[in-house]
Amino acid sequence: MSILSLIITVAGLCLFEIVSSIDNAIVNAEVLSTMSQKARRWFLIWGLLIAVFAIRGLLPWLIVWFATPGIGPFEALTAAFSGDAHIMEAVEKSAPILLAGGGTFLVFLFFHWLFLEPKVCGLPGEGFFLKQGIWFYAVVSGLLATIVWFALGINPSMAFGAVIGSTAFFITHGFKQNAEQAEQKLVHGASALSDMSKILYLEVIDATFSIDGVLGAFAFTLSVPLILLGNGIGAVVLRQITVGNIERIKRYCYLKNGAMYSILALGSIMLLDAFGVHIPSWVSPAITFVLVGFFGWKSWKALQLVATAN
Repeated sequence: MSILSLIITVAGLCLFEIVSSIDNAIVNAEVLSTMSQKARRWFLIWGLLIAVFAIRGLLPWLIVWFATPGIGPFEALTAAFSGDAHIMEAVEKSAPILLAGGGTFLVFLFFHWLFLEPKVCGLPGEGFFLKQGIWFYAVVSGLLATIVWFALGINPSMAFGAVIGSTAFFITHGFKQNAEQAEQKLVHGASALSDMSKILYLEVIDATFSIDGVLGAFAFTLSVPLILLGNGIGAVVLRQITVGNIERIKRYCYLKNGAMYSILALGSIMLLDAFGVHIPSWVSPAITFVLVGFFGWKSWKALQLVATAN
């Protein structure tokens, strides 16, 4: 991988981490507004170390390690840069399983947003799908059956990976719903809690919401150090936004749309790659920049219209 490819990959990971976590950052900012300055600084510094190294570093390393039984923990960390033919062969053999699981998870995540989550509609047709929420489970069930059917003809383990991806989606979705309720309680009805208790809640909630970004990162690269670097920089920037300019970011109403269409694109790339369709490494970051840039521009135009009307 060239230096330019490394830079593009890390930049794409950073941007994806920021936009995919923006909703959580907004609620975090509301919780932080009920805390002391000292607690906010603790959350920014020590909480950041937990978020980056304990979650965004540990989780992708564990995923690569468990998905590749033929290598040890150190090899899982350095696999993408290893010159050992045995390690490279083991990673290439297990990559479709990981990609099928992660791709299924991300595509399910997109359809859940499209059919069930309240949104500011950014493209024609989004409002129509939102009214057809009852079809979400039919769509994802049919999609899973299709992925498994074709995967069985290639590698039964890949089919199992897709099932694991769907299972992970529904498990984490349940945790997310509980986390969202917990966040609302922290903002509106938990003033009696200490600042330290609130920080611990925020860290647990952040861990739940970080899974999307970690799995999406595998569409960019299978290198754990690069995922740690890109997601880590994104997490740092996001924490700064959380304690600084979150009100400005909230006005960009279509950023979530950009994040979700990026998730659909990355999930599709992972599934195609799992089925043997070679996708150049620059495609994932390029698509992320284009989609987020388009919806960022669309948000800016909406702000200009509001400013002109006032």
